[in-house]
Amino acid sequence: MKKLALAVLSLLFASSALAQESVEVTIYNQNFALVKDQRYFDLDKGINRIEFKDVAALIEPTSVHFTSLSAPASCGILEQNYEYDLVNAGKLLFKYIDKPIKVVTKEGDVYEGTLLSYDDSQLVIQTKDGLAMVARPDNIKQISFDKLPEGLITKPTLIWLINSDKKMKHLTEVSYLTNGINWNCEYVTVLDKDDKSLDLDGWVSITNNCGTTYKDAKIKLIAGEIKRAYAVGGLRADKMMLMEAKASSAPQFEEKSFFEYHMYTLQRPATIKNNQNKQISLINSSGVSVKKELIFDPSKGNNSWWYYSDRDETLKENTRVELEVVNSKANNLGMPLPQGKVKVYKKDTDGSLQFIGEDAIEHTPKDEKIRLYIGNAFDVVGERTRKDFKTEYRTARESFEIVLRNHKEQDVEVRVVEKLWRYTGWEITATSMNFEKKDASTIEYVVKVPKNGQAKVTYTAKYTW
Repeated sequence: MKKLALAVLSLLFASSALAQESVEVTIYNQNFALVKDQRYFDLDKGINRIEFKDVAALIEPTSVHFTSLSAPASCGILEQNYEYDLVNAGKLLFKYIDKPIKVVTKEGDVYEGTLLSYDDSQLVIQTKDGLAMVARPDNIKQISFDKLPEGLITKPTLIWLINSDKKMKHLTEVSYLTNGINWNCEYVTVLDKDDKSLDLDGWVSITNNCGTTYKDAKIKLIAGEIKRAYAVGGLRADKMMLMEAKASSAPQFEEKSFFEYHMYTLQRPATIKNNQNKQISLINSSGVSVKKELIFDPSKGNNSWWYYSDRDETLKENTRVELEVVNSKANNLGMPLPQGKVKVYKKDTDGSLQFIGEDAIEHTPKDEKIRLYIGNAFDVVGERTRKDFKTEYRTARESFEIVLRNHKEQDVEVRVVEKLWRYTGWEITATSMNFEKKDASTIEYVVKVPKNGQAKVTYTAKYTW
């Protein structure tokens, strides 16, 4: 009987891999990827059985497409199978019930015969001297089998039956979709001392949990919402660290429009290991102009219908801090930016970087504005009070007082956002300062608040229906 040690099963039964010409992985930010794998193999005339190993464990079998790039018309696919019944100790023992095995214990005892049964604590073997009950697993040094049972494989494998009309060597391409590969973008920004400009570094994080490694792959990333016929769970890779050292100034990704999405192609091959998070620099921009705004918006976080009911109440809260950036070439940007988190840092007086806030952006085309809500101002407080509310026949009037208090040592400017509770049939009948109508139910005031002082805004709105 040919002996086969369990400890080296995977090595002895690993078949030689087909020569790989190239592999391309297009990753979508919805936790799946399209893999295009080109390999050489020889076909004899007639029916051939081809095994294609090292495919993703999370492959979608119905998405597989096989073609010969050398001579497509000379071979036809008769059958395609995806085998994923991977070998392990339990399956081997199950397959070898009523078959011959050999067991060597750590004490050097040898039991050779027919395996009758097994469980977590022992093996039962019919030897020539009678029944032997061998304790497992700590007492067993080695188990030997005759051969790998039919139907068990060491790696997920695609198998084809191909009918070839002649003997020749083919370059083939196998493409398939797999789940378990995701990418997302993380941005790190550093504000200057005056809050007028920032440096922005963008990093692509690729997470591979699909069950295989793609060596020296051509990597493409698709940004956009691809319609799938089933729900795909998302993975987030929140492992971005602040990288004070600048990445290479040469762009690593080439960006271009693709259908209604955007594609980012890495300009060099890279290996994506299984169970790995890989980070690659996407964009590095310095001197990006930014506008910092303090915003008092009582409607944020409140249900508008409940909040603007006929109740007199006062709302007090610190103003929001928001940054606005224009994604344009004139502003040292201009690349369509994939969605992702944006971390904001600023240098303190001793030159060290401190974290001051974080927000997320959606997919942002060129020339669009990016707004980041990074926190609330400690020293600038807004207070909004409804001072009066009256109703008559098909008419309502309400008056508000907004007080802004600035405890800083310099003047500030605050944008006050007011949401009116009707889209039509309203007018401002009295106001303490000019406002701008932003949409059908929003007005805004820009208020200058002196240092260590306060400013007040009052207005009355009339509604008719």
